[in-house]
Amino acid sequence: MIAYQKEKIENAICFFASEHRKRTKKPLYQIFLYKYLAFLDFESIEETGHPVLGLKYRAMDKGPVPDEIYNARKFLKTECYEFKNIEENKYVIIPKGNPNLNYFSPYEINKMRRLIEIYADSFVKASDISEASHQNIKAWRKTWKKKPNSIIEYDLQFEGNIKNKDPKELTPAEETLLIRKSIEEASI
Repeated sequence: MIAYQKEKIENAICFFASEHRKRTKKPLYQIFLYKYLAFLDFESIEETGHPVLGLKYRAMDKGPVPDEIYNARKFLKTECYEFKNIEENKYVIIPKGNPNLNYFSPYEINKMRRLIEIYADSFVKASDISEASHQNIKAWRKTWKKKPNSIIEYDLQFEGNIKNKDPKELTPAEETLLIRKSIEEASI
C-alpha cells in the first residue's frame, strides 16, 4: 500500500492538468492524463521497484489506461480537479487550485516535471503520446500482445519472469518489486 495514495493520485492529476494547461494553453485531455500517470508509475517501477501512484492499468489500444479513473471519469470531481465531458467519450481535466506537492518525494516531483517538459507542448498530439507509451512501456506491449484490454502487471516492465530469476541476478528494482508484491499478497 502506498502512503497517502488517494491524496497522491488527486494531486498528481491536479499537477498534470495545471502544468499541461500552463505550457500548452490547452486543457488536459484524458488520453494525455492517462499516459502521464502510466509513465510516472511504470518508469518509477523500472527505476526503483515502486510505483509512484500504484494505479491498476488496463492494456487498451491507445496504451495503458488507469482502470479506476477511466471507469469513474463521468463522475470524477474532487477538491483538486474535475473531469468535464466536452463531447461523447471526450473528457478534459480541469484543475481546481494548486496541487499539494508535499505528498511527493523530490524524485517523484522531478519525474512529474520531466514528463511535462517532454509531452506538454502544443505540437505533441494525442497520437504522439499514445505511440510513446507503446514504445516505452514494455508491460503494456507484453500485455497487449498476450491479451488486449486486460490488466497490466507491473513486473512485466522487466525482462523475463522476475519471479523465476536467480536472486543473485535480480536488479535492486526487481528485488524491491518482488518484496512489495509479497507483502501485498500476504496482506490479502
